[in-house]
Amino acid sequence: MTVANTDSTVKVHYTGTLADGTVFDSSRERDPLEITLGEGSLIAGFENAVVGMEVGQTREVEVPADDAYGPRNPELVYELPLERLPDGVAVGAQLQANTESGATINLVVVEMGDENATLDANHPLAGCDLKFEIELVEVVS
Repeated sequence: MTVANTDSTVKVHYTGTLADGTVFDSSRERDPLEITLGEGSLIAGFENAVVGMEVGQTREVEVPADDAYGPRNPELVYELPLERLPDGVAVGAQLQANTESGATINLVVVEMGDENATLDANHPLAGCDLKFEIELVEVVS
């Protein structure tokens, strides 16, 4: 059988769930995800679970928050005056902003007050323990 190694390019199907069973992402309704292991393009817990798998094998893995998107960082929650936001912005809106260094960050509006809005730049899955069901479909190289 063909086995995935730390530098293999592989195709996998996966379903990611939260602790309560909520599915947050799945490849089952689309083409398998193609990744090169060891490049760090996915969270380490996911990539590490694929290493050593054989084609056709399915594995379930739990990835603690620290090995996924990290803990929630309260320093990434900001309050801004409403006049600094685009018209019509509401709770749940996703915005982008540039930092002083020129990097682009994603923000979600989590609260709207009379004068200020609260924006969160944490990854939506920060602080969450994740569970993945991973199927190794193919070892490409």
